[in-house]
Amino acid sequence: MSGILVAGGAMAALLASTVSGQGVSTATDAPSEKITVGIQTINGSGCPAGTAAVAVSSDNTAFTVTYSDYLAVAGDGASPVDFRKNCQLSLDVHIPSGFTYAIASVDYRGYAYLASGATGLQKAQYYFQGSSQTASSEETFAGPYDDNWHANKTTDWAGLVWSPCGEDKNVNINTELRVSSGDSDGTSFMTMDSTDGAVSTTYHLAWQECPS
Repeated sequence: MSGILVAGGAMAALLASTVSGQGVSTATDAPSEKITVGIQTINGSGCPAGTAAVAVSSDNTAFTVTYSDYLAVAGDGASPVDFRKNCQLSLDVHIPSGFTYAIASVDYRGYAYLASGATGLQKAQYYFQGSSQTASSEETFAGPYDDNWHANKTTDWAGLVWSPCGEDKNVNINTELRVSSGDSDGTSFMTMDSTDGAVSTTYHLAWQECPS
C-alpha cells in the first residue's frame, strides 16, 4: 500500500510568482560541481542526536535523509507519549553559483504494523529559510497492516518553489508519525527508520540556471 501526497495550493501560488520573479522557466541538467547538504540543527522525539544522516546522490539530482530511531508506538505496553514522534531538521545546503533548485518530489518510506482497528498517520512539511510558504502533505494507513509503507509527494512544474538565486538558504524539514490504537488489541507501531541505511527519505531535485 502506498500513499500519494499532494502539495498545497499556497505552495503552487508561491512558486508561480517565484519563477516569474527570477526569470527562470526551463529545466537544466544538475550542475557538475558537487553540492553539499549537512544537518545544521536537529530536534524532536523521532530523531535524537546522532540518529539522522544526510547524503547527496553522485549526480546531484537528489539527497536522502536516513533515520535510525524514528518509531511511534501505541497500545499494550506503550508509553502514553510514544504514540507521536516528530523530527525537525534544518539542512545547510550549498549549491554552485549560477543555479537554483527546487524539491520536485519526495519519497517517504518506513515499516508499519497496525492491528485491526488501529491507524497510522505520516505528515511532512518543508520550506526555505525566511519563506512563509510551506509545502505540506499527509497520508493515513489503516490496520490490519503489516508491511513496508511508501508515500510520494510530487509537485507540478508550475508549482515548484525555487531557492533564491545567488543565496544559500537552509531547507527546514518537519516530519511526524502518529499511531492510534483505536479499538484494536495488542501493540501497533509505525517507523520511518533504518538501522542499515536501506530505507531513506529521498528528496528529488529540479534545477534551473539563474538569469545572468
